[in-house]
Amino acid sequence: MRTVRTASGATGVQIVHSFRRGARGIEHLGSAHDERELETLKAVAQQRLAGGQGELDLGLDAAACAGSSGPLEIVSSRMGHLWDGLCVAYDALGFDEAAEGDEVFRQLVLARIIEPTSKQDSLRVLAETGVDAVSYATLKRRLPTYAQDEFRQKLAAACARHAGLGPTSLVLYEVSTLYFETDTRGRVPRAGGSPNNAGWSRRSPSGCSPTPRGSR
Repeated sequence: MRTVRTASGATGVQIVHSFRRGARGIEHLGSAHDERELETLKAVAQQRLAGGQGELDLGLDAAACAGSSGPLEIVSSRMGHLWDGLCVAYDALGFDEAAEGDEVFRQLVLARIIEPTSKQDSLRVLAETGVDAVSYATLKRRLPTYAQDEFRQKLAAACARHAGLGPTSLVLYEVSTLYFETDTRGRVPRAGGSPNNAGWSRRSPSGCSPTPRGSR
């Protein structure tokens, strides 16, 4: 929709339907000589543009909507498809059963999948997702439970079952920088060492590594 000045000095209201290769499809709705006529023509143009488009019935009171001075306020939103999809994956891995239906753990895990962040900031992620999150105090009270070996073993067992692992071991492997302090240069490895005599460092593997007799 556009307005143009006519030769008589009036304001014309037009609808431009297309613009291809320099050719325009223009529909002239009429000319207005004052503000009231202009607003009327603009309303007609809006109706013409929305022609054939159905109106979504939100079940709202028409009288109440007519008395509103502006658009309706959006009070909340929910990333339903994202959250529901993550919940399906969470349940498929067996975490809900392993955690015995702990909703706080579910929220903490899924929130940090959506956005890797701190435990406290995960509550913001849940709020933006449209999930009713627990309080931070409740989250902190649950953390000692999640740190217990029994709880972690249940989660590891659920992962193993989903992956189809038999009697086996899960190996953790990490490469860390180890730093040594000594007065004698010969007591520490020279590879990757610092040029002074006070300290030497080298990058070495640490963690669990497999051996014929188990892990060490």
